[in-house]
Amino acid sequence: MANLKEVRLRIVSVNSTQQITKAMKMVSAAKLRRAQNAITQLRPYANKLRDILENLSSSMEGSDGSAYAQVRPVNNILIIAITSNRGLAGAFNANIVRTANRLLADEYSNLYKTGNVKVLCIGKKGSDSFSKTKDLYIGHHNEIYNHLDFASASAIATQAMHDFTAGKYDKVVVIYNQFKNAAVQIVQTEQLLPIQPPAAKADASKMKHDYIFEPSKEEIVLELIPKSIKTQLYKALLDSHASEHGARMTAMSKATDNAGELIKDLKLSYNKARQASITNEILEIVAGAEALNG
Repeated sequence: MANLKEVRLRIVSVNSTQQITKAMKMVSAAKLRRAQNAITQLRPYANKLRDILENLSSSMEGSDGSAYAQVRPVNNILIIAITSNRGLAGAFNANIVRTANRLLADEYSNLYKTGNVKVLCIGKKGSDSFSKTKDLYIGHHNEIYNHLDFASASAIATQAMHDFTAGKYDKVVVIYNQFKNAAVQIVQTEQLLPIQPPAAKADASKMKHDYIFEPSKEEIVLELIPKSIKTQLYKALLDSHASEHGARMTAMSKATDNAGELIKDLKLSYNKARQASITNEILEIVAGAEALNG
């Protein structure tokens, strides 16, 4: 059994760790409230704008189609992996890296072997993982979390759109954690480019969309579609940002509870060691007294 000094020092150490994890839990809870409000306010707008975009794309024919909806043979792929800049958030970052690696090993394996798949990281944890593979990693935008707003997301989306229309990439995919609640984050893999047509519905398979465009269809294509693509990426960033704080709050809550359980066990061990030490001292005193009497 460990001596009293070792157990006492470990109790102090675990106690300090528990105070840190408790403080981090409270900080994450405060940040989560703001991040959750941001994504819950944007999500209905982004989803509706995406529906309009998909239906608008499906109504276009021939030369009226948008360059961002052009479907080409997939020879080059860009994966945008959204993680966080900091750890201590459970499996939040590991899930993104694992999903990206699964895509590289399975769905995009042939293109990956020929060096036609590239990864752009948003978040230090993702860039730390993928930067080890030079042929795969093309850069990062870790600074975006210093001031997360639509303008920052728009700059990244604009570059991706430019590369797509220039033919550098035939497909752009975003991997991120979708925020459901503080304890649940769902890893999503969404195709950002080219724009996908609306999913066919069983009860609306024969429905034909008939739109009246005001102003002209061309102006709507030039304005609405780029804005919608930027909004989808911004939504993914806000989802990931809220998920990060939820995951960290949950992880720190569990760590605080585990530290409390460990302190209980250490105190029990300390009391047992202390009791054994006192018993030994009493036995030594009694033995000494008996020796003197003898």
